[in-house]
Amino acid sequence: MAEDCTNELTHFDASGRARMVDVGSKDETVRTAVATGKVEMLPETVQLVRDRKAAKGDVLAVAQVAAIMGAKRTPDLIPMCHPLMLTGVTVEFELQDQAVLISAKVTTRGRTGVEMEALTAVAAAGLTIYDMLKAAEKGMVIRDIRLIEKTGGRANSLVFIDDAAVLDRHQPPRKRDDPRAECDVAVIQGRFYNWFSQGIC
Repeated sequence: MAEDCTNELTHFDASGRARMVDVGSKDETVRTAVATGKVEMLPETVQLVRDRKAAKGDVLAVAQVAAIMGAKRTPDLIPMCHPLMLTGVTVEFELQDQAVLISAKVTTRGRTGVEMEALTAVAAAGLTIYDMLKAAEKGMVIRDIRLIEKTGGRANSLVFIDDAAVLDRHQPPRKRDDPRAECDVAVIQGRFYNWFSQGIC
């Protein structure tokens, strides 16, 4: 996984062939990544989740386990990801009127980041929510899966909150010492849960 925002594709060699990047020379540091996403659905479907009345059981409990399993099995799904010893995976959900918001924080101590593990955790949770509820509604939409923040490595800390920064590849992500980044994280804390501030803010 790339450690900073550059135009170089590190997963290809000089001949253009795919490769797993050698991270042996990198320092071991504590690395974290936070990703979010959501599953949009009808209000009555959200109510099934809230009341724990879905036919397959407790939707969020199963989705939480799926997210953790997804993070742990990321190298089996994404070909060039390094197998990592994860030290923590935290998953949170927020019920809105017409959506379930998903957030995942993954932590490790190693030589490469855990962005893909956080993103996979969110994707696995979203797919599980769909599976658990598809008998009630097949028109649900999984969307907006994105990296919110990463820490550790050469880039140290990057915050990916501002939509314009995400859409405009020429605008680099904000680093932690950018005052706007603190405001961005504060927005997330208001939208999701206070656990975002633990070890991140």
